[in-house]
Amino acid sequence: MNPDDSIRVLVADDQALVRGGFAALLAAQEGIEVVGEAADGEQAVRMCRELGPDVVLMDIRMPVLDGLAATRAIAADPALAGVRVVVLTTFELDEYVFEAMRSGATGFLVKHTEPADLVKAVRVVAGGDALLSPSVTRRLVAEFASRAKPGPSAELTELTDREREVMTLVAEGLTNAEIAARLFLSPATARTHVSRILLKLSARDRTQLVVMAYESGLVRPGWQ
Repeated sequence: MNPDDSIRVLVADDQALVRGGFAALLAAQEGIEVVGEAADGEQAVRMCRELGPDVVLMDIRMPVLDGLAATRAIAADPALAGVRVVVLTTFELDEYVFEAMRSGATGFLVKHTEPADLVKAVRVVAGGDALLSPSVTRRLVAEFASRAKPGPSAELTELTDREREVMTLVAEGLTNAEIAARLFLSPATARTHVSRILLKLSARDRTQLVVMAYESGLVRPGWQ
């Protein structure tokens, strides 16, 4: 996204009042443009392809095509590689949210999020930061990833020891600058390591790295 352009947002929710409320709030913000509203997942995917939003606020439970399937469709479409999906949920520890993140969602918001936090979240995601709330996201991933027995990941064997170390710190929620300080690297080097890990694992963003770190057993649930 060009930093001089407005952030283009698509709001997808089958409840008209919720959808309209989010859209009105965001449309009133400087630098944010609501390009469309979708009432179901199928419409959301179609509008993504037609309108090319930067961020999609995606309700999970919708008719015709639910938010999980819609998120997978967006993540699987190379033409939509720049679209960031933020799923909307009623409860933080929601197994469907975890599945959405596995499917390619960048993060999530609870529907009772304060207006200022919603606006901030849209700006953060559009700016390229994957984790909206690292501590809550890690709790969610730990809760559901721990239910499956971790197993070796063929993809992780492609990582160097240093890259594994960096991925562990990404899973702890550290920024590139914090990773650089922890490992006595330059910020540019830390950023390069993260970029290479994303490329090697074919991950869309840092959120997927967190999921992979838990599911592979690289990071164990229960750490602080």
